[in-house]
Amino acid sequence: MPAPTLRPIGRVESTLTDLADAPRQPDEGAPDAWLVLDERYAPALDGLTPGTDVLLLTWLDRADRDTLTVHPRGDLTRPLTGVFATRSPDRPNPIGLHTVHITAITGTRVHISGLETVDGTPILDIKPLLTPER
Repeated sequence: MPAPTLRPIGRVESTLTDLADAPRQPDEGAPDAWLVLDERYAPALDGLTPGTDVLLLTWLDRADRDTLTVHPRGDLTRPLTGVFATRSPDRPNPIGLHTVHITAITGTRVHISGLETVDGTPILDIKPLLTPER
């Protein structure tokens, strides 16, 4: 099977710079952030507007790709669990999945609320969050 080829479309610009300071989930104090896209992807932003919720896919480039089991949420009192049954960033293919709210768009910069990834994280894709009426 040929290996998939992923090309980041941009990067996260965030006040979070250290993994140790990053919240585990967005509702645990994740700050606002900017999605800074490469200029060639400007046409792909057409149709996105402030107030829209989207799914953001990132490449968690600082993750340990050899990890297969973890204690959920780092709690050693919890049993080891396979990473596919957790939201651990450490996993064979560390793809981050985030539901975020767009608050502003300026050129190829998209301001979002509550993103728990660190500064410089590569962005893989942005997809609309589908609702029943779409």
